[in-house]
Amino acid sequence: MKHRTFFWFFLPTALAMLLFIAMPIVSVVTQSLFTPHEAVLITSENCGPFGCKTETTIDQEATEALRAEKPLGRFAGLSIYLDRGHLAIAEVSDAWTNRESFGGFVSALGNLPFYRAIGFTLTYTFTVTPLLIILGLMIALAVNSLHRHLKGLMIFFSLLPMIVNPLVGSLILFWMIDARGIIGSALQWMAGDPDLSLKASTPMMWIAIIVYGVWHSAPFAFVVFYAGLQTLPKDQLESAQIDGATRWQQVLYVVVPHLMPLVTFVALIQLMDNFRVFEPIVGFNAAAHATSLSWIIFNDLGGETRQLSAASATSVLTILGVAILLSPVLVRTWRDFKGKT
Repeated sequence: MKHRTFFWFFLPTALAMLLFIAMPIVSVVTQSLFTPHEAVLITSENCGPFGCKTETTIDQEATEALRAEKPLGRFAGLSIYLDRGHLAIAEVSDAWTNRESFGGFVSALGNLPFYRAIGFTLTYTFTVTPLLIILGLMIALAVNSLHRHLKGLMIFFSLLPMIVNPLVGSLILFWMIDARGIIGSALQWMAGDPDLSLKASTPMMWIAIIVYGVWHSAPFAFVVFYAGLQTLPKDQLESAQIDGATRWQQVLYVVVPHLMPLVTFVALIQLMDNFRVFEPIVGFNAAAHATSLSWIIFNDLGGETRQLSAASATSVLTILGVAILLSPVLVRTWRDFKGKT
């Protein structure tokens, strides 16, 4: 393809990336360095028959003029990133200095909102991603071995979790684990404890959210792996069978190496998606037990205060976290590409 032709071919994509990716990132980074102006206060002394008293009022005109002069707000540098709502450098340093044990230090970090959110986010990401890859591969292998008349029906049922809206799906599971739901009442019956409640237990709520994450995302892995199985050379499987390989050995030494590029692709997509977990927390009403970085952003933008600077700082930290999370997979992909070329 000629350079001129490639330029005009790539131009719409480049413009879209500039408008919808690069510029929003620049805007978020800029906003995270500024904080809203403080209101201009006027202190006056009013005297009456019973004495004088001091009153403090907000000078609306001066405040509006200041905001109009500097619409971005007051430059704060990296102070927003270092405050208690984010990296909390001072609090972390104090916790490390006054620690009695490493477990106590970790417990102290759990009391800080950012580290509590990053703890759940990483736990969710590194638990859900491998489980959904394994489950998706198992479903793809099972469906691929069925009779052709049954494949269409099983593919339809396997894709249902992905079709359901994430918020609706999390609400359905939330109702099921309620004390009056089928799962909640069954657990009460098996445990012999009528007061047992999954919603009151932080570990059980984490497990419920993780189970939902695997259930909702596994169909995506299934679709990708099932498509990859259709390109698997039959002669390789036949050679493995002639050599006496068992079904497990065929999957481990023939199927998995063939699907490895797809495994990398699914891992990249799901790592990014799982790191931004948000809907299950809202659907399960689990903010008291689990918060994520995306939930902190949503919480900062809600209400009347609308802490744009805090939300922007958390967004930047989330972007950096995704970049760090994906870097090993991207490096390995690049090395594989260079090795083949």
